[in-house]
Amino acid sequence: MAGFIADEHDDVMSEINMVPFIDVMLVLLIIFIITVPVMKHAVNVELPRASNEKEVVQPQTLRLSVKADGSYWLDDKPLSDEQLAARLQAAGQESPQPDLHIRGDRDVRYERVAQAMAAAQQAGLKKIGFITEPVHP
Repeated sequence: MAGFIADEHDDVMSEINMVPFIDVMLVLLIIFIITVPVMKHAVNVELPRASNEKEVVQPQTLRLSVKADGSYWLDDKPLSDEQLAARLQAAGQESPQPDLHIRGDRDVRYERVAQAMAAAQQAGLKKIGFITEPVHP
């Protein structure tokens, strides 16, 4: 076995066989020599310079409040159930759709909030959030 027995002594050779490493490096060098000209093969074109800024359109926010007596207020204006459904239908058709923030009184029946959420879902509104007060320790 080449590389394990040195001369006439039974000592182990501690040299690394460099031939496989050199072969690998030569193959890599040839690959790079072939691929670099192919990567550079392009037509030089002077491109025009222009700056454009994306217009950020903030959707409006509808604030729906449900008072303790179950009455609906949309953006600080009282509404009946039919008026609420009509306003939410109109908002569902807008582009971009407005966000709906629901503020329910802590003493209101859950049924009234659920009815408002169902009306918003039927109107096609996708973004519905609930507004709460943070707890102060």
